[in-house]
Amino acid sequence: MQKTLFKKYLRITSLVILVSFFLLGFVMLIAISSYWKTEKLDLLRKNAQSVARIAADSVITVNQNEYQVDGVRMRTFILAFADNIDADIFVTKLDGQPLLAAYGSGGKVNGTGRVSTEIMQQALGDGYSAQGTMNGFYDQRYYIVGVPISLTVNGAPVQIGAVFAAYSVRTFNEFRMDVLKMIIFAAMAAFAIAFCVIWLFSYKLVQPLRNMAAAARCFGEGNFSVRVPVTSQDEIGQLSVAFNNMADSLASVEHVRRDFVANVSHELKTPMTTIAGFVNGILDGTIEPEKQKHYLRIVSQEVMRLSRLVRTMLDLSRIDSGELTLRPARFDITGTVLSAMLSFEQAIEEKKIEVRGLERAESLFVDGDPDMIHQVVYNLIDNAVKFTKEGGYIQIGLSQEADRTTVSVENSGDGISPDELPMVFERFYKTDKSRSQDRKGMGLGLYIVKTIIRLHGGEIAAHSVWHENCRFEFWLPRRIDTRTSQLNLVETSGKEPKEHSKKK
Repeated sequence: MQKTLFKKYLRITSLVILVSFFLLGFVMLIAISSYWKTEKLDLLRKNAQSVARIAADSVITVNQNEYQVDGVRMRTFILAFADNIDADIFVTKLDGQPLLAAYGSGGKVNGTGRVSTEIMQQALGDGYSAQGTMNGFYDQRYYIVGVPISLTVNGAPVQIGAVFAAYSVRTFNEFRMDVLKMIIFAAMAAFAIAFCVIWLFSYKLVQPLRNMAAAARCFGEGNFSVRVPVTSQDEIGQLSVAFNNMADSLASVEHVRRDFVANVSHELKTPMTTIAGFVNGILDGTIEPEKQKHYLRIVSQEVMRLSRLVRTMLDLSRIDSGELTLRPARFDITGTVLSAMLSFEQAIEEKKIEVRGLERAESLFVDGDPDMIHQVVYNLIDNAVKFTKEGGYIQIGLSQEADRTTVSVENSGDGISPDELPMVFERFYKTDKSRSQDRKGMGLGLYIVKTIIRLHGGEIAAHSVWHENCRFEFWLPRRIDTRTSQLNLVETSGKEPKEHSKKK
C-alpha cells in the first residue's frame, strides 16, 4: 500500500491528538478523583462532628456513668444527615455497640455489627479515618470517618461514645466511572472535530505537492507547459513559485535544445550531402576528370566547414561545463588582427572590399589568452566579410587607454535592425533568417565571442545604423592578475614596446 504524505501526516497527527487526549483524560480523572475523595472525607468528618455535638447536647440523664440521649431527636438528625450525604451514620457506645444508625448508602453490616475495640480506641483518641471494611464490620469497602462524643462533667471532659460516618467505595467508583465516560465522550467528540479539521488542512497542505508531482511527471514526458497554481504566500507558496520558475527555465532550455538539434542537423546535413554528392559523382564518372579538381576544392571547403562546426560545438561544450579557462600571456593584438584579416584575403579581393584603419596601426600589447582573442577577432571579421556588399568597406579600430584596450570592427551593408540588435549575442540567434548570406553559421559565434570577452573581464557591444553599417566593439582590461599570468608570459610577435623592455 502506498504511504502518501497525506496519510502519514494524518496518521501521525491523529495519533498525537489521541495520546494527548488520553494523557489529559488520565490526569483529569486522577485530579477529579483525588479532589472528590478529599472533599467527601471532609464532608463525612464535618457531618460526624455535627452529629457528635448534637448527641452531646441530647444527653438527658446520667446514671452511674451511663448517659442516655434523646433517641427521637437524635434519630431525626441522623436520618437527615445520612440522606443528605448518601452515607451511613451510626452512634456507638464506648464498647462499640451501635445505639442509633441510619444507612443512607444502602450498605450491610456483618455479624453482630459491633465496632472493634481497636477502631474504637482510634476514634476516641485522635479520630479514625480509613478505607476498608472496619475489620469486617461492613461486607464491602467504605471510606470511614470516626469522631468521639465528648461531654464536660464537673469541668472535666468525658467521652461517652463515638459517631461514625461511612461512604461506599462502590458509589465512589460509580461516580469515577461516570466521570470517565464523560471524558471519553468529550474526547471522542473533540477528536472527531479535530480529525475533520486536520484532514481538510492536510489535504490542502499536500495538494500543491501533488500538483508539483503531476507537473514533474509531465516534464518527464516532455510537456513543459504545465504550471502549479500559487495559492498562498507561505513556504508552500514560495516552493510553488520556485517550481514554476524552474519550469520556465526548463521550457527555455528545452526550446534551446530543440533549436540546437535542428540547427546542428541542418548544418551537418548540408555539407555532408554536398560532399557525398560530389564524391559519388567522381567515383562513378559522372563528373569529368578535368572538372574533378574544381569539385574536390568544393569538397575541401565543406570539410573545413564541418571542422569549424565541430570546433564551435566543442567550444560551446567547454563553456557549458565551465572548462573554458584562460591561458594568459602578453601578446600584440594588432598582430592578431592582421593575422585574422589575412585569412579572408581571397574573399576580400573577390568582393572588392576596402579595408580601413590598418594603414598606421601600431603594436598594442595586451594581457589575455592569444588563441581565444584570435578566435574573437576571427569571428568578428568573418561576420563583417559575409555581410559586406561588393565594393563596401571594413574598418578596423585599435586604441589604448589607461585602463583598457579597445578593438572595433565596422562594415558597410544593411546592418542589424533595432529590434534584433539586443539579441545578436544570444545562442543560435541569426539575423539572416533565410540563410542567404550566412549559410555557414549556427548563430553561436557571437555568443562564444561574448563569453570569451567576459571571461577576460571585458565587454562587447554591437552598434548599427539600419541599411548603412554595423560595428562590433570590445575592450579588454590592460592588466590581468599577475599572480595567474606571470608564469606564462609569452611574446607572440617577437617584439615588445620599449617601456616593457626597460622594466624587464
